[in-house]
Amino acid sequence: MAKQTFSTLETFLIFLLLMMTAITVALLSLLFITSGTIENHKDSGFPSTQGPTVTPVSPVMSTPVLTLPSTPAPTLFTNFTGYHIGVGRADCTGQVADINLMGYSKRGQNARGLLTRLFSRAFIMAEPDGSNRMAFISIDIGMVSQRMRLEVLKRLQSKYGSLYRRDNVILSGTHTHSAPAGYFQYTVFVIASEGFSNRTFEYMVTGIMKSIEIAHTNMKPGKLFINKGNVDGAQINRSPFSYLQNPQSERARYSSNTDKEMIVLKMVDLNGDDLGLISWFAIHPVSMNNSNHLVNSDNMGYASYLFEQEKNKEHLPGQGPFVAAFASSNLGDVSPNTRGPRCTDTGESCDNANSTCPSGGSTMCVAMGPGDNMLNSTQIIGRMMYQAAKELYASASQELTGPLMSAHQWVNMTNVTVSLNSTHTAKTCKPALGYSFAAGTIDGAGTFNFTQGTTVSNPFWDNIRDQVLGKPSDEIKECHKPKPVLIHTGELTKPHPWHPDIVDVQIITLGSLVITAVPGEFTTMSGRRFREAIKTEFATYGMQNMTVVISGLCNGYTHYIATYEEYQVQRYEAASTIYGPHTLSAYIQLYRVLAKAIAMDTIANLSSGPEPPFFKQLITSLIPNIVDRPPMGKNFGDVLQPPNPKYRLGEVVEVTFVGANPKNSAENRTHQTFLTVEKYEDTSTTWHAVHNDVSWETRFYWHKGLLGRSNATIEWHIPETAQPGIYRIRYFGHNRKQDLLKPAVILPFESTSSSFEVVTT
Repeated sequence: MAKQTFSTLETFLIFLLLMMTAITVALLSLLFITSGTIENHKDSGFPSTQGPTVTPVSPVMSTPVLTLPSTPAPTLFTNFTGYHIGVGRADCTGQVADINLMGYSKRGQNARGLLTRLFSRAFIMAEPDGSNRMAFISIDIGMVSQRMRLEVLKRLQSKYGSLYRRDNVILSGTHTHSAPAGYFQYTVFVIASEGFSNRTFEYMVTGIMKSIEIAHTNMKPGKLFINKGNVDGAQINRSPFSYLQNPQSERARYSSNTDKEMIVLKMVDLNGDDLGLISWFAIHPVSMNNSNHLVNSDNMGYASYLFEQEKNKEHLPGQGPFVAAFASSNLGDVSPNTRGPRCTDTGESCDNANSTCPSGGSTMCVAMGPGDNMLNSTQIIGRMMYQAAKELYASASQELTGPLMSAHQWVNMTNVTVSLNSTHTAKTCKPALGYSFAAGTIDGAGTFNFTQGTTVSNPFWDNIRDQVLGKPSDEIKECHKPKPVLIHTGELTKPHPWHPDIVDVQIITLGSLVITAVPGEFTTMSGRRFREAIKTEFATYGMQNMTVVISGLCNGYTHYIATYEEYQVQRYEAASTIYGPHTLSAYIQLYRVLAKAIAMDTIANLSSGPEPPFFKQLITSLIPNIVDRPPMGKNFGDVLQPPNPKYRLGEVVEVTFVGANPKNSAENRTHQTFLTVEKYEDTSTTWHAVHNDVSWETRFYWHKGLLGRSNATIEWHIPETAQPGIYRIRYFGHNRKQDLLKPAVILPFESTSSSFEVVTT
């Protein structure tokens, strides 16, 4: 092996990294190690929702929990064949400034505005007599955190009693990499988020609860239909070298190294009127790359946007009764960047075992496409999914009937004994991340000299780790072989455990549909083995011809699940399989137990398992809350750059205002949008909103200045479908104000641009 050398720049960067790490560890030690506590979740408290228009605030919100009376289920009409169905959608965006985006773990990729809002989409189904029910919630976020899951369950119990529980509620993240971070409790994710944000956590949880409440209130008798079909041209396998490690006989059973099948669940009322849909399809929402700074829902969200706009005509985006969720599946090694990986300097392919380029290594190997830029690619891939789902929805004729059942356990994934065959067993491991985790992927590379496919450790990095974090034990290194352990997260507990030990495993059956809620990202072949094993288990105990869906990133996050064979070559997905080489076998074994319990009607005999923790005293963001200040002689909302008098279709309207930090709007939600585009109606002599900040045709940019000063720029990319006429743009914000010796308050303001004309030629 060649001797590792570093350039002057790399040496300087490594020095900076060491200094930053040392300072961070010192701060953690001083601020949190002595005060951090752990408690059982049922005894935990948490702040309630935001207050009135003028909101007193402090650095850490400490409003008491709002305890709501238990809400009984509505009286249900029972004399019909089908299910009671309710759908709901609510905003869960969180703050869009002064926070990292979650997914790429790229330092400096912080939110600086909004492309489109994020939503929680809830679907409730119940048997005709209401005896059994389920709630599936798809959320436009990177992944569901365990803390989020526990808090939602707690609030559901407070509001609805035992109606919605850990066994019949699934929370699933779409895995957009352009949503806010900051809502986690385990230290690895807190560090990636650069702190815990109570502001964003509360906003997201409130949105999830609101979507469930809407779905619960709107339940009505209806029917469910299922359909399946392939989506071609939307994905590639980003780790084909890993995929090829799987047995040739197994690979020969499949025509592709990705799962192209989309499964659509169609929901209608008894009159056949549309209610909603859930689509499951394996694709990473990473069309928006790690240079993006605008909060958005990526390709999956764009598919939802198109479907909901189609069904909710005459409604502004984000409004209307029809709800369409495009949910995640076994997307672990699946990329939407269909042009494949190429060296950014030469354009040559870098689709090799290590995803490296001759110059610059792995950092220069990037996958792009199919569009000319990331937004164009997002819309192309999103439209592909929308078109496929639309066709499957329209032609769905296989009705789902039968009982609704649910099974759930909490499991300590660090100590699962796996039966390999009749004579041999193995065990899962305490969590650890391998070297190739730091390399990133072709969708978003890491830094320094890390590369995918690393199976030996580097003394230089090992020494840094040992000095900063301590040495990993021989036990954890042996358990994870051939993974060279970079960070032994399962042995790090300060200020809180770095990774979860206890995870949720859960299955819900809806007639012949099996929804497996998995707490991570299965690779393509992992997903195939998993689905086949669960289907076989059901068939063994009398439930034939079940359709098994993998719903990814559910109820908590444990990174990736690669096959044993993929694990041996240690590309990114394998290095991020945190419970060791037998993780997939363990999950298959655990979910087979749930499948058998459902098939044999022995769910009551399942143990609940060890309850996960809910931590207090989390590391908060070091970004302070600064009072907003307009320039001398100006007020918040004053127009700094007005629109032009006239625009043509396809052009971009741009208006700049005196702004305030948009994270204030995540605390005081007087305004439900940062912007509107309004058209003047001659007949009524009124202004009518035609776009809001959910629209993919608008952009909201926040430009942070010094000493609390900032500007806000609103863009409207005029679509070819826009009607000629007179328009204006409005800006809605909140500013933080604090008088001497008084608590800060957050005040709403709004502003309107001058009018402008849109013409066709």
